[in-house]
Amino acid sequence: MTPIPRPISDVAIRILLDEQVLELISADGTLIRSFQVSTAAKGAGEQMGSYQTPRGKHRIRAKIGAGMPDNTVFVGRRPTGEIFDDALDQAHPNRDWILTRILWLCGEEPGFNRFGTVDTQRRYIYIHGTPERVDILQPGSHGCIRMRNQDLITLFDLVPAGCKVDILEHRP
Repeated sequence: MTPIPRPISDVAIRILLDEQVLELISADGTLIRSFQVSTAAKGAGEQMGSYQTPRGKHRIRAKIGAGMPDNTVFVGRRPTGEIFDDALDQAHPNRDWILTRILWLCGEEPGFNRFGTVDTQRRYIYIHGTPERVDILQPGSHGCIRMRNQDLITLFDLVPAGCKVDILEHRP
């Protein structure tokens, strides 16, 4: 069995909603990797029940699914024992698939994306895998950040729990 790579220390994630891009950045600001993503169909917003992607400063609260097979299906942050395929997709056409790995986000700005009715963690906002049929680069999620499964595995292995995540509407 191949050992799981160790995360890189001193990295951060920047997600640019207008570009549908996730960037992995070193402590000195150097771009390490860039990935295409799909964020909320309803745009940016922090309110509970809005189905929007929350903005601002976050961190990775938990990394879930290390070592699980590609296309593992998660419900309530737990693997269901299912592996996503066309037959499963056709059997559940309206299911919002959370696949492969989960990076669970926690807001860092009290009153904006943490606590009360704007709490990112209590909204269960994740960076997670998605079926190949999903049009990455087009907003389409219920608030989460969707990634291609192989890209998510790469990112998951590179970042530590506690990694800073900045979600911005536009490039600074």
